Amino acid sequence: MQRFAGRIILLWGWRRSLIAFLAGALAVLAQAPYDFFAVCFVSFPVLVWLLDGATGEASDGWLKRLRPAFATGWWFGFGYFLAGLWWIGQALLVEADSFAWALPFAVVGIPFALAFFYGFATVVARLCWSSDIGRIAALAFGFGLAEWLRDFLFTGFPWNAVGYAAMPVPLLMQSVSVTGMIGMNALAVFVFSLPALVVARRHLRLGSALFVILVAAHVGFGYFRLAVPAEPATRSIDVRIVQPAVDLSEKWDASVRDRIFATLMGISAKAPEQGHAKPQLILWPETSVPFLFTERPDALTALGDMLGNGQMLIAGVVREEGGSGNAGSRYYNSVVAINDKGEIADAVDKVHLVPFGEYLPFADLFERFGVGQLVAGPMNFAAGNERHSIAVPNGLRAVPFICYEVIFPDLVAVDAASSELIVNVTNDAWFGDTPGPYQHFRQAQIRAVENGLPLLRAANNGISAVVDSRGLIVDALAVDARGAIDAHVPVSGHALLSADQRRINGLLIMLLFAIAAFTVNVRQRLRVN
Repeated sequence: MQRFAGRIILLWGWRRSLIAFLAGALAVLAQAPYDFFAVCFVSFPVLVWLLDGATGEASDGWLKRLRPAFATGWWFGFGYFLAGLWWIGQALLVEADSFAWALPFAVVGIPFALAFFYGFATVVARLCWSSDIGRIAALAFGFGLAEWLRDFLFTGFPWNAVGYAAMPVPLLMQSVSVTGMIGMNALAVFVFSLPALVVARRHLRLGSALFVILVAAHVGFGYFRLAVPAEPATRSIDVRIVQPAVDLSEKWDASVRDRIFATLMGISAKAPEQGHAKPQLILWPETSVPFLFTERPDALTALGDMLGNGQMLIAGVVREEGGSGNAGSRYYNSVVAINDKGEIADAVDKVHLVPFGEYLPFADLFERFGVGQLVAGPMNFAAGNERHSIAVPNGLRAVPFICYEVIFPDLVAVDAASSELIVNVTNDAWFGDTPGPYQHFRQAQIRAVENGLPLLRAANNGISAVVDSRGLIVDALAVDARGAIDAHVPVSGHALLSADQRRINGLLIMLLFAIAAFTVNVRQRLRVN
């Protein structure tokens, strides 16, 4: 092992970059749908050893001496994001004649940009580097800080944060209710990197003890949380989640809109499955209604006729303001709540839009070069002003998140605080049966654990599911399946800790790693001098 690590430390030039790239790409196997988290015990020690050798010339300025560390982290990140996000390109092949030209920009350009966060992480780590366990703490702090910044900088895109690798099953998800994703990201990198101590053997006993303690706490806390009986349900609701599996090539085809709508109506109106009550709440996916209600008021009448007494439908729609088809019209990616009279009782617009998918940033500039919106529909969307919960049957409140809004921990936590249900509607059909829908579902599943609330998820082609407040999947539909889920959902849970407390805990964990790294670094410098 020492010989292997030594050879990695001494790598330079393109060989160092290649190994960093491969180590990052390997780490993606720890994410859904593979969930092989053991690979991180290889990828991160290799990264540690690469950083051991990432030193500049003593005569160089401090900034130049950090270049090898940045390059190592950047190549690791590029491999990680390229292997983990290649499926984004699938969306451009739905209308390949129009958008295939943008494939390299999506598949390579997004990982290229996101890799800068991991380059930043390794630079931060290298500033407090040492030859022992301090460097493991430094790397944990660097990655924790980078993943936190990735949550909100440049509109934010915290997809496949490292911490998810440590939470492949509900047993291992429960700790996030205490640490939040901020703390989980840092702790995951620390534990994954500890095997690097095997080579130097300095602080090996301390590292082994911390490894056992942290892993045992992670597993033990999960076992305890799942073993303790849930609080008695104070209220409940019977739900039906509809997964229509509409082909995207037909999504906005005017000639088949009535057929798509009829499919949704037929699945919604069928008799309950054996052992289930008539649903009080029916949930349709994102933009599932294939036309504007302003153009088809008869559709609302049909929905009112379909819905029984006391039933409610929450459906993903495109909502128009400013008059039907007028030049000044504004379109919103929304959910609407429709009551049993066929009336729109409430509506919530998507607040956090997808750049280039739902709107075109710097539209005037890009349109000069013939670059338009790439996916999501035939119009640009405007962002909603704020999100609010929707009153649903049995006196409950459900807070809706549209598509990738659910991947933002702080965004969900703030709006879920005054609700009893988390609703996520999405249309992952753009990405086919690739890792994308599975990764998206995993992140939504963990939002339920963080906030201690059941999750109702409707996806056009999957993964639709009912998830309880501890992350256990009550029922789900596979990718590309067509049908419905009927479920009785008890409501009793609540967040173990408030969002503010989880955030504080996560930042404290990062601070502890920073202090440990700085302290060991200073002691090492004093020994040398």
